[in-house]
Amino acid sequence: MANPYTEHEQSLKPSHEHYYVPAASAWPIVGAVALFLIAMGAGATVGGLFGGNGPWILMGGVGLLLIMLVGWFRDVIRESMTGLYSSQMDRSFRQGMSWFIFSEVMFFAAFFGALFYARMIAVPWLGGAGNNAMTHEVLWPEFVAQWPLIMTPDGTETQAMGPLGLPLYNTLILLTSSVTVHFAHVALENGNRPRLTLYLLLTVLLGGLFVYLQGVEYIHAYQDMDLTLDAGVYGNTFFMLTGFHGLHVTLGTLILFIVWLRVLKGHFSPEHHFAFQAGAWYWHFVDVVWLGLFVFVYIL
Repeated sequence: MANPYTEHEQSLKPSHEHYYVPAASAWPIVGAVALFLIAMGAGATVGGLFGGNGPWILMGGVGLLLIMLVGWFRDVIRESMTGLYSSQMDRSFRQGMSWFIFSEVMFFAAFFGALFYARMIAVPWLGGAGNNAMTHEVLWPEFVAQWPLIMTPDGTETQAMGPLGLPLYNTLILLTSSVTVHFAHVALENGNRPRLTLYLLLTVLLGGLFVYLQGVEYIHAYQDMDLTLDAGVYGNTFFMLTGFHGLHVTLGTLILFIVWLRVLKGHFSPEHHFAFQAGAWYWHFVDVVWLGLFVFVYIL
C-alpha cells in the first residue's frame, strides 16, 4: 500500500520516544513496612516497651529494609541492562536526583539555620545584648555570651572540639575522595575501565575511612571531653550536624560501592552511566556540606 503522506508531511509528524512504565511492584509497600518496624523498634528500645523486644523489632525492620533495597536495585538494574529505558526516562532520573539533592540541601540548611540562630540571636539575647539586660538578669545572671557555649545552665562544663587532628584529617580525606571520584568519572567517559575500577574503589575506601575516624572522634568526645548530646546547645548542634552528615557519607559510600560492583560486572558505558553520575553528584554534595561544617562548627 502506498504511503499516503508526502516526505514533507512525514517530517512534520511528531516523533515520540517510548517511555517504559514498569509493572506494579510490592517493594514500596515492603519499604513502608520496614520503616514502620524501624520506628516502632527504635521507640520500643528507648522506652523499654513490648517486654524488651524492641531491639528485635528494630533489627527485623533493618533486615526487611535491606531485602527491599537489594530487590528494588536488582529490578532497576535489570530494566536498565535490558534496554527498557529511553532518553526520556534518563531525563526523568536526572530530574529526580536533582530534586532529591535539593531536598538534602534544604535539610542541612535547617540545621545550619538552627546553629546560626543559637550563635547569632539566642546566645547574645541571653547575654543581655540590645535591650535585653533585664532578661539577662532574670533568666541567667551568670551567663557569658560566647561561642562555643561550653557551660550549661546546671553548671555542667564541656570542651569544644577543635579543627585540628581528626576533623582536619577527615577534611583532607573527603577532599581527596572528591578528586578520586572525578578521576573515575573521567576514566569511564574515556572507556578506561581499569582506572575507573581503581579510582572508584579508592573513593569507597576513603569514605569508609572517614566514617571510621568520625566514630573515633565521637568516642574521644564522649570519654575524654564530656562533649555529649546533653552538653547544652553546643553539644546538640555539634552532634546533629556532624552525625547527620556522617549518615549521608555512609549512604554515599554504599551507593558508590554498589556502583563499583556493577563496574566489576561490566555495566556502564561512556554514553550510558547515569547511576554512576548520580552517585558522583551525591558525593560532591556531601563534600561541600562537610566544608561548611568544618568552617562553621569546628573553626568559627
